[in-house]
Amino acid sequence: MSQATPPVSAPPAGDGSTITAQQWRWSALAGMASYLDAGSIVALGAGLAILQKEFNLSDGALGVLAAIGPNALGCAIGAFLGGWLGDKLGRKRIYQYDLMVYAFGILMVALAVNSPMLFIGTFIVGVAVGADVPTSLALVGEFAPAKARGKLLGFTQVAWCLGPVVVLWMALALAPLGLLGIRIVFLHLFVVAIVTWALRRGLAESARWKEASQSAKNVGRNMKLLFSGSNLRALVWTATIYLFWNLAAGTAGIFNPYIINTLHAGGQAMSVGLSSASFIIVMIVTVTVFMKYSDRSFRTRKLIWGVGAVMQVVAYGIFLFLPFTVTTVVLNIVLFGISAALSGEAFYKVFSQELFPTMLRGTAQGFTFGVARTILGFWSFFVPVLANTGIKPVAALLTLFLAISGFVGFFFMPDTSGKSLEQIESERGTA
Repeated sequence: MSQATPPVSAPPAGDGSTITAQQWRWSALAGMASYLDAGSIVALGAGLAILQKEFNLSDGALGVLAAIGPNALGCAIGAFLGGWLGDKLGRKRIYQYDLMVYAFGILMVALAVNSPMLFIGTFIVGVAVGADVPTSLALVGEFAPAKARGKLLGFTQVAWCLGPVVVLWMALALAPLGLLGIRIVFLHLFVVAIVTWALRRGLAESARWKEASQSAKNVGRNMKLLFSGSNLRALVWTATIYLFWNLAAGTAGIFNPYIINTLHAGGQAMSVGLSSASFIIVMIVTVTVFMKYSDRSFRTRKLIWGVGAVMQVVAYGIFLFLPFTVTTVVLNIVLFGISAALSGEAFYKVFSQELFPTMLRGTAQGFTFGVARTILGFWSFFVPVLANTGIKPVAALLTLFLAISGFVGFFFMPDTSGKSLEQIESERGTA
C-alpha cells in the first residue's frame, strides 16, 4: 500500500480574486460536507413513505425521525460541538475524524432491520454532519481570496445541491425496488464519505487559525466576546436570516416527496423527480449568478438578495391561492429554486465567515446553524400532521418565515464585499 500524501499547507489567501487549482480542490473537499449533509437529508426524505410502511411508523414517529437526524436536532448538536471544538482545537482535528462517524451512522441506516437501529443511525449521521459543516466552511473562508470568497463558498453550495440531485435520481431509478432501493441510496453516501475522508488526509490546518490560536489566551473570554458588541449583532442577524429561510428549505428538502405523494399531486416517482428539479435549478443559478456576481460590490449583493427574497415569498404564497396540483408544485419549485440560490444558504455561509474573528468563526456558525436546525427539528414534528390537513397551513407559515428572512437580510445587510477577513475584523472592532 502506498503512503498517504503529506498534508499540504493552507496559507491565508491574498486580497485578489485569482483562485488556484489547489484552492478549488480544497473547496471541493470541504464542500463534500454539504454534499453529505443535504444528501442524507434528502435520502431520508425520499424514503420516508417507504420507511413508514416498512417499520410501521406513525405520523408522530415519522416526525421524530425527521427531527433527530441531519435535518434538525442531531445536526444541531453536532454543529454546536463541532464549531466550538474547531475553534478550540483546530479545523483539522474535526474534519479528519467526523466523516468516519458519519460513515458508521449511515451504514446503520442502510442496514436497519428495526426502528431502533434506524433512529440511532439517523441521529449519529446528524451529529457527524453537523460537526463537519461549520468547521469545513471556516476552512474555505480562511484560505479564500478576499475578492473570491463568495465564489468559493458558493462552490460548496453546488455540492450541497449535487448531493440531493444524485440521491433523488438514484431513488427515482431504484423506485421499483422499494426498500432495497432506498438502502442502496444510503450505501452510496457511505461510499462517498469514506472516499472523501481518504482524500481529506492531504489537507492541513488553516494557517489563519494557527496564527490566531497562538495569540488567543482565554477561550472562555472569547466565548463572552461572541455575545457582546458587533459579534452579538452579527450573530443575531445571521441566525435570523438562516433560521427563517431554513424552515422553508428544510421542509422542502425532507418533506416535499412525502407531501406530494400524500396529497396525491403525484406518485413516488413523480414526487422524487419534481424534488430533484429544485436542486438542479439552485445549482445552475448558483454557478451562473451567485458565484459570478456575489463578490462584486455591496450594492450587487443587496440586489441579488432582494430579487431572491421577493421570489421566495411568491413561491409559497401561490399555494394560498392556487389549487395543489402538479402545475402549482412545478411553479413553486422553479421560483423557490431560483430564490434559494440568490437569498438562501450561500449568502449565509459567506457572511458567517466574514462577520466573525477567526477564533470565533466556527463557534458562531455552529451556534446559528445549530439553533436553526434545532427549531427546524421541533417544526418537523408537526409538518406531517399539518400536511395531512392540506397544504395551506404549511404554506402560510412558510410564506411568513421567508418574508422575515428576506426583510431582515435586505435592510440590515453589512458591507463586507471584497474585503479581507482582517480588514473586516478591524472595521467591526471584533479582532
